[in-house]
Amino acid sequence: MADRIITYSDAINEAHRQEMERDPNVILFGENVSSSWRGATKGLKERFGRERVRDTPITETSFIGMGVGAAIRGLRPIVELMLVDFGLVAMDQILNQMAKSTYMSGGAVRVPMVLRASYGAGTSSGATHSESLYSIFAHMPGMKVVVPSNPYDAKGLLITAIRDDNPVVFMEHRLLGRAKGHVPEEPYAVPFGVANMMREGSDITVVATGNMVNMAIEAADELKKEASVEVMD
Repeated sequence: MADRIITYSDAINEAHRQEMERDPNVILFGENVSSSWRGATKGLKERFGRERVRDTPITETSFIGMGVGAAIRGLRPIVELMLVDFGLVAMDQILNQMAKSTYMSGGAVRVPMVLRASYGAGTSSGATHSESLYSIFAHMPGMKVVVPSNPYDAKGLLITAIRDDNPVVFMEHRLLGRAKGHVPEEPYAVPFGVANMMREGSDITVVATGNMVNMAIEAADELKKEASVEVMD
């Protein structure tokens, strides 16, 4: 069903569901992940049960640390941060445990964990609830950072992240939740580290991630009579 159109949040939800059906070691927890208004996780607790989908207290140090421990013990946890800003209070767990454990153990310990986090401005949420902190995580040794710009990549990259044996921070811009795009129904994986050319151009090259890709495309379209702008995702 290549012509099917769904939202960014629904694409993430489908990636969760398909990977949890495929692998019983995939678990999910975070704040309010079982709520019906959380598009990326709604319905998963009813489908997989409270042993695999758990709501957590509002204590990022606790549930991120719990994710690291679960990953080391052989599970594949997906841990959701409601806002990436709150990850700052759990930097010891993220940097020294999630990112470094494999290196500090000489490869004896693996942390196949995905930390999903909402980020970005545009919803009048204030300076402490709208940061874009992916560059901080990108500087952590051992950490992979993913910032999808559209529903197709959101599903495929999340599937790749869940299957990866290394820790991954998966960033979702808050304005993209309702964005729609073509997403196949069957499971598929989008490889890490491969850029997409979103617009061809010969005068200027713009490289962007996440929602800025869509803004760059809009700018390129507006400028097409004056300049040929290449946009790389």
